[in-house]
Amino acid sequence: MPGTSALVVTLPDAAVLLDVAAAVDPGLVRPGLPPHVTALYPFLPADRLTERIDDEVRALATEFEATDVPMTDLVTAPGFVAAATPALQPLTDAACDRWPDTKPYGGRFGSHPPAHLTIALGGTDDQRAEVAERAAAVLPIHGRAETLHLVVLTEQGWQLRLSAPLGTPAQ
Repeated sequence: MPGTSALVVTLPDAAVLLDVAAAVDPGLVRPGLPPHVTALYPFLPADRLTERIDDEVRALATEFEATDVPMTDLVTAPGFVAAATPALQPLTDAACDRWPDTKPYGGRFGSHPPAHLTIALGGTDDQRAEVAERAAAVLPIHGRAETLHLVVLTEQGWQLRLSAPLGTPAQ
């Protein structure tokens, strides 16, 4: 919904996984963001984002070094296919802990949902099964997490508000 925001870590090397899903049905891939692991969504309403929040996001990023992110296992659930990204669990947990009043995914998956890269969302059981089969054939994939991004959903789609390099001291 426009007016919300998210903290994400992009993993461009995982684009092949989204390509697999789009080959089955382009509607299975969420438009507007490159392959990413969500650290916290929804984050804060866009009208509550301030320079202080930007500074807190930068401070969080400094607590974590850039890291390799192996994607070796798939996670499937009703309406969902993802690649597990346990290497980013400490970062996603820290984001949830830093903003405890912001319930990830509205609280549907608990206070610390497993870190993952969504490959396909929605579609039929058969489509998701095909995506899972094709995605399994290209695993393992290794990405590199280097930056925490704060993005805002507008009427025009997701817009970048700031990028905070991991492990780099805040300025």
